[in-house]
Amino acid sequence: MDTEVNPENPVSGASVPKRPAPRLPGREPELSRLTRLFPVALGGTAASAVLVGEFGMGKSATLRTAAALAADAGFAVAIATGSRLESHLPGGLARQLADALDDLTADPASPRPRTAHPAEQCGPAGESEALERFFHLVRRAAEQGPLFLGIDNVHLSDAWSMRCLAYIRHRMLDLPVLIILTALIGHPPHREVAMLEMAGCTPATITLNGLGDAAAAEILGLAPGELASTCREATGGNPYLLHALRPRLLPGADPHALGSSLIGQVLHTRMHEFPHAPAILQAAAILGQDAGFDLLAQLAGIDELDALQAIDTMVRLHVLDNSNQPSLSYPFVRNSVLKDMPQTTRAVSHARAAKLLAETGAPIERVAAHLLDATAVRIPWGVDVLRLGARNALFAGEADLAARYLRRALDERLSSGRRVAVLLQLAHAEFQLDPPAAAVRVREAVDNIGRRETAAFIATAMLLSLCGGQDARLAISAAGQIAARLDAGGPDAVWPLLCMTYLAEAGSRLGPPPEFRDFEEQWAPLTDPAARRSRSALLALDAVRSGESAQDAVTHFADALSHVSAPAEDGTPQRLGGGDGDLFEQHYFFTLATAVLADEPVHVDRLCRVLDVEREPWDVHIPQGALPTLARGIALQASGDLQRASVHFESLLRRFDERGATTTCPVGVLCAAKLVECWVDLGRFEAATSLLDRMDFVASQGLFTHTYLLYARGRLRVATGYTRFGFEDLLSCGRRLAHHGMRFPGFVPWRAHAARAALALGQADDAARLAEEDMSASTRWGAARPLGTALTTLGLVREDDESERALTKAITALRSSPARLQLATALTELGALQSRHGQSEKAIETLREAVELSEHCGARPLARRAAEELRSSRRALTPAKDNEHGLTRQENRIAVMAAQGLTNREIATALHLTRRTVELHLSGAYRKLGIPGRAELGGALAKSQRVDTR
Repeated sequence: MDTEVNPENPVSGASVPKRPAPRLPGREPELSRLTRLFPVALGGTAASAVLVGEFGMGKSATLRTAAALAADAGFAVAIATGSRLESHLPGGLARQLADALDDLTADPASPRPRTAHPAEQCGPAGESEALERFFHLVRRAAEQGPLFLGIDNVHLSDAWSMRCLAYIRHRMLDLPVLIILTALIGHPPHREVAMLEMAGCTPATITLNGLGDAAAAEILGLAPGELASTCREATGGNPYLLHALRPRLLPGADPHALGSSLIGQVLHTRMHEFPHAPAILQAAAILGQDAGFDLLAQLAGIDELDALQAIDTMVRLHVLDNSNQPSLSYPFVRNSVLKDMPQTTRAVSHARAAKLLAETGAPIERVAAHLLDATAVRIPWGVDVLRLGARNALFAGEADLAARYLRRALDERLSSGRRVAVLLQLAHAEFQLDPPAAAVRVREAVDNIGRRETAAFIATAMLLSLCGGQDARLAISAAGQIAARLDAGGPDAVWPLLCMTYLAEAGSRLGPPPEFRDFEEQWAPLTDPAARRSRSALLALDAVRSGESAQDAVTHFADALSHVSAPAEDGTPQRLGGGDGDLFEQHYFFTLATAVLADEPVHVDRLCRVLDVEREPWDVHIPQGALPTLARGIALQASGDLQRASVHFESLLRRFDERGATTTCPVGVLCAAKLVECWVDLGRFEAATSLLDRMDFVASQGLFTHTYLLYARGRLRVATGYTRFGFEDLLSCGRRLAHHGMRFPGFVPWRAHAARAALALGQADDAARLAEEDMSASTRWGAARPLGTALTTLGLVREDDESERALTKAITALRSSPARLQLATALTELGALQSRHGQSEKAIETLREAVELSEHCGARPLARRAAEELRSSRRALTPAKDNEHGLTRQENRIAVMAAQGLTNREIATALHLTRRTVELHLSGAYRKLGIPGRAELGGALAKSQRVDTR
């Protein structure tokens, strides 16, 4: 800020002795423009310049430096300074100039008698004489040599002095006078005299802007670099603020957080000359980046019209930014104003700002930031805001900020339930920073438990919120401690929590989940509906893990879904109980439920209605509506509608990508894996490869859904020719499932694809073993899709009639399920087998259906293969052109080989056919050639060829 009085000014009412001009960092361009006016005045023509800038931008220092340069150039210098405290005294600034001019024109050898100054004669009676006397003083000084007149802070001059300057300006055009005026930018003009009347019509106008990085570094005594640049940003390069910042710039200090209460006091005092400006100043400091016009007016407690006038003035003065949100120009100024405010005033103002922002629907983070600064003020409604702000901060990786929000929430008067919730949330935040401290917070939360139901709900919410890795372990530990505390309430009170804990633990560990049977028998007598639904969930999970009965699993899942009531008249599903659907939001449970229910359209619809709720998911990584979207996509994929399924997966994956959760969230990993699997079936190998390349396989290893990722990569590698690597991925998928105790064959049909890969690698024994294991597991499970898939694989590894029987059974089983893609696969394999066995008519019929079905699914690789087999079968039915008896190509080929002396076994081995097929083709050839057997075959074929030649 410019000082009111300039103690360093070499001349304030006196001539300036010649001395070296002081160096002014960063003002070389402005001084160069001023010195270019020197030759004009030295040539006998008056010149003028106006130097403007905001508070503290160095107007006075620039004027003093220019005066020193002018003295060196031969000017006589006289300077006067306007002062806010003297602006009401008539003629004050004119008296300063008159004294200086008297000193310049007086004879040093003779004493000066006191004469009346122009300012002393101001008034209606002596106005003309006073103005003329002032002009004569200026002219007499100019007649003795070039004259430099500097008027600092002319905007603070009294009206009479301004009239004196305006009076002399057009009367000294032919005198060697240079007038430099400095003024605060945007200061309201005086009501009597305008700036141009004092400076002339065409003065050189120079605006002082903020200093650059180099000059800022020099003022601060720093080397040029990032710190100096940050300091310049915090102060806007304002020299006065830089000087104020320098002593506060301690090691490790953030320049954007520093301020000076003295600067705040000076600015507050200066704003008092403008109506309502002090109130707007404080409101702008409190609101910071939230300082919209309406909020400024409300927080300042003034009328909107008065606020608009004050804001307009402060924007013109560059105290506020000229934007739709007129906040204070520089962080250092804002911090200084805040430091000048009493702590209580500041806290209450932040509380009021938080309330105003909340009422306008501002982002949670902005409201929470003000609540954080509203210390020692009771704000009960702010607890939920602080908790939500902490949730978002943790998601953004700002655990320290989240902890600060939650510690502030603990300052409020909380019920025991809310205190437990805040403490557990704080434990999660502190777990990112200091795990032992988090354990202490969990114990503190357990000690604060009041109502049993509330504590169970809070622990369940924590289990749903912390989705994987070490966070999940923290949630399981907290839930276990709370369950132990609630155990005395009986099974109905603790069962839902125990169930959720079991699901979370089963999904977060790599080893086998805890034994369920002992657990289930211990809590068998249940009466509460929620507890009974929890029991059904665990029974469903146990059925899936054991792989014993698909019907039992579906029945138990249906019982767990029983909380969905009938739809309303408008079709909207009604959700009961508030938290009944939470079971299906547990990632492990959701993954298994969708895998089991994918072939049950009615239950899939019920599942989606349970999950399709308006509130945000507990887990911050999961977008709203993600689970029902994913469930519908999985159901579409299971039915063979690959195109629509991929649309669901792609749209959802974009939302996970926006949250950065595709690799870290179990549901995000599942979505990516299902999309890769879908793209493999669609033939979009490049897209699938690109997606897998950006997946972090190491980071997702601790998630149960990582198994899906291995399966998808294995399928892609096999499809793109990297069979060995794909085979290893599929085997790794199987090992993970076995290690996890998962015997359900329909989770991922890894054995079917591993068996195909083994056949391609020439490992027939491994393929047969995998096919037999898959058949055994699928038979035990009893669902159509896994059974049909296993039978298809069995048909690939068996020989002769057994192969055809297995494929026929597979088609029969798959026709009873919605698995159209698997049906198309089985039809393709059967058609290819029929074609190889010479049953071309049957093969054409089978393959025609396979082509149609695979094209309907959008499975381009399968459709191409089925179409190629179909073309081959049609060619096989076409009579060979080199015989007259109408032998097919296959019959002719086998007949020629038999005529050459090969046995039926040797022909079957050479053509990869069964002996029965060879026998059938030979019988057909004998009939068409009209011979009784193999002995006449050579002669008949030779005769046929001779006839054809003729």
